Amino acid sequence: MDRKTSEERKTNETDIKLDLSIDGTGNASVSTGIGFFDHMLTSLCIHAGWDLSLTCNGDLDIDGHHTIEDVGIVLGKAFGTCISDKKGLARYGSFFIPMDEALASAHTDLSGRPYLVFDADFRAEKIGDLDTQLILEFFRAFAMNAQITLHLAVIYGENDHHKVEALFKALAHSLKTAVQKDGDALLSAKGSL
Repeated sequence: MDRKTSEERKTNETDIKLDLSIDGTGNASVSTGIGFFDHMLTSLCIHAGWDLSLTCNGDLDIDGHHTIEDVGIVLGKAFGTCISDKKGLARYGSFFIPMDEALASAHTDLSGRPYLVFDADFRAEKIGDLDTQLILEFFRAFAMNAQITLHLAVIYGENDHHKVEALFKALAHSLKTAVQKDGDALLSAKGSL
């Protein structure tokens, strides 16, 4: 199964081009104009084993909101396309990531029913040039457009950089587990997802 796709989204606020393979080697080329966000997306790809080429030209003169949310939309749609045939997928993934003093968890169900539970608080208004309130916006846009159920939590931690990085890495490993092939059956009592 060839699990890769290309997506584009152009609005008055952002212009995004993306190529994604979820069966890659963790090779990421990401340029959004928001350095810390690029770092988090690169970490996501390395830990999930995705190959990603992504460029986003957004209205950063206003703020980062449109860039962060629209990247979540496009990446979520691309991931959803890559897993559109859910036959044989493990479907579920759970992972905990310690990052120095911080501990975060991610729990995924490739259910086709989009839902996000997000339990994380940040002390700083920004990490680098990323507004911390936009972290929730990215994960929400990703989960809704990928059509997955996603529970994310920072269990404890002091340093916001560590907390956010632990969230992205936990998400990566939970998704990596959920997309693994495990036979040919659809893992659902209903017979559909």
